[in-house]
Amino acid sequence: MKMAVRVAIIVIAALAAGLVISGCGTGKPRLYVYNWVDYMPEDVIKQFQKRYGVKVVYDVFSSNEEMFAKLKISGAQYDVVVPSGDHVSMMIRNNMLQEIDRSLVPNLRHLDPEVLAKIIFDPEQKFSVPFAIGMAGITVNTAKVQDFEESWRIFENPELRGRMTLLDDMREVMGAALATLGYPINSTAQAELEEARDLIMQWRENIVRFDAETFGRGFATGEFWVVHGYAENVFLQLDDRALNHTHFFIPREGGPMYIDNMVIPANARNVELAHKFINFIHEPEIYAQIMDYFELPSINIPAREFMTEDPRYQIEDLANGEFMEDLGAYLTMYNRIWQEIRVGR
Repeated sequence: MKMAVRVAIIVIAALAAGLVISGCGTGKPRLYVYNWVDYMPEDVIKQFQKRYGVKVVYDVFSSNEEMFAKLKISGAQYDVVVPSGDHVSMMIRNNMLQEIDRSLVPNLRHLDPEVLAKIIFDPEQKFSVPFAIGMAGITVNTAKVQDFEESWRIFENPELRGRMTLLDDMREVMGAALATLGYPINSTAQAELEEARDLIMQWRENIVRFDAETFGRGFATGEFWVVHGYAENVFLQLDDRALNHTHFFIPREGGPMYIDNMVIPANARNVELAHKFINFIHEPEIYAQIMDYFELPSINIPAREFMTEDPRYQIEDLANGEFMEDLGAYLTMYNRIWQEIRVGR
């Protein structure tokens, strides 16, 4: 999403490995972070390491399901994890999180109360601290695609077959289809879900693949002309020339909206340092750097005064979006339908 030519590493696994190696023998405390692919500027990590004299070991995931399975099944240990709201709820229900010591995170006072009021998965923020709010949308190469509506229906255009991708994310894609059909994105009505499945199967005929990791790079190289995903994952890959023919939009029908959150797992190794990291992220000047890098709307009120880039969209632009909720027992039905979509029935 940055406006200049630069590589979007956001601390990828290779860097994380390097940190492990370089940290050997130094005696420095380590903070183990598990976050989304391309979701933290490298410079912010470096600033944290320098201020506190620590090493950050940084691993990444590409979906909430991947993250949850790793923590739940393997028992992997991390100090800070960044799940979306519906998975925070699941992690609370499964006793996977410890409570946030709010006395150690004074920067919580900077968070926008209007945003906090919408949080139903952890209304008192006992187990989670919001990191960012946003919504996946659609990015179009307007040099290749001139005539289109700002709608999910773009994926039904056979003329774009083989040039489009959808996220490899069950809730995002199912939510997009449900919104297109006029249903709630958290619907648990079997008939509605099956109708959404059939619509996605139509879209599936025209896409190259479901892709949650390489769609930004593929768009930048011209392999893909229309991609479903997060603006920051696309624009970070583009040079100035490409920006002139790149258009991002949030479909008029709405769709899944997210709040990603920082949490501390129950088996965290360094709880005090985890609190320091969370508090550091919401230091207004630091948070402004993060939002400038991704050009996302700020949920930290004083940070807005420090931002130097205009967000790709404002919080008000998310009016038709809906937060994803914990599906509880209905997750099994979603998984079954998603499997039917992925294998083509």
